[in-house]
Amino acid sequence: MSMKQRKYHMLTILGPTASGKTTVAAHAAKQLDGEIISADSRQIYRGMDLGTGKDYEDYQIEGQNIPYHLIDIVEAGFEYNVYLFHNDFLSAYNDITKRGKFPVLCGGSGLYIEAVLNNYQLIQVPKNHELRKELDPKNLDQLVQLLLAMKPEQHNTTDTENRRRVIRAIEIETYLRQNPELSNNMPEINSLVVGVKYDREHRRKRITERLKQRLEEGMLDEVQRLLDKGLAPEQLTYYGLEYKYLTLHLIGEISYEEMFTKLEIAIHQFAKRQMTWFRRMEKNGTQIHWLDGFMPLEEKLEKISQWLEY
Repeated sequence: MSMKQRKYHMLTILGPTASGKTTVAAHAAKQLDGEIISADSRQIYRGMDLGTGKDYEDYQIEGQNIPYHLIDIVEAGFEYNVYLFHNDFLSAYNDITKRGKFPVLCGGSGLYIEAVLNNYQLIQVPKNHELRKELDPKNLDQLVQLLLAMKPEQHNTTDTENRRRVIRAIEIETYLRQNPELSNNMPEINSLVVGVKYDREHRRKRITERLKQRLEEGMLDEVQRLLDKGLAPEQLTYYGLEYKYLTLHLIGEISYEEMFTKLEIAIHQFAKRQMTWFRRMEKNGTQIHWLDGFMPLEEKLEKISQWLEY
């Protein structure tokens, strides 16, 4: 069945750090004859491997290399952003689908994921107060019909399940019609969104264990190599988390013990913020099908397969 005939054009696997989402995404891609598009704001950097959690071995399954995109695409020190990601995602998505493969978006950067799922135009579309006043008396069905009249091929069903989002979608479409030169030709992508998570206690345990493992694997050496290449300490601390605290230790500002303790707390807080972002996405109309991290991999894949059925 062609991509256009599928109910879903893409699978999105999201989750907080240390949730095991990459393993799930890679195995799902293998089953779907698909390829991974990374939605991680730091894995785009070359030479930043252990600190960003690039688990290259996850992309090797039974002797098969699962192709991935948007990992190792720029040098450390470059200040990447969501605008660049949006364009790079679109290039990767078009490349994958033109070859008849199935795209699997995977990551924990909520802003990057939402930029794709919500078909952000990534332009500052101002609020149209007159239009909102005109739309206010209409009920949800009437608003949906108005949106469908403007965009007959409306695949992003989450835009039609929430009154506020329908009004915003009409507002954006109206603005783009008035300013056609601003449209970025982003295709409508209806994605199944799957989340992987553990309860708070086990998430904290997994974060601590993974931090210890990566330090044993040479994460400090990785940061030292980046400093030796000429990156200034402030350039590395810009990337936060591992790069901030390991750099502060390497330049002698904090002890190893202080580095570990502060970094551990910071990663726990980061994971909490990620979950808060995902819950806000749900509140705003994005349906996330959650998988318990403890569920065996085969069961996770079976669940995804069931949800993808069309």
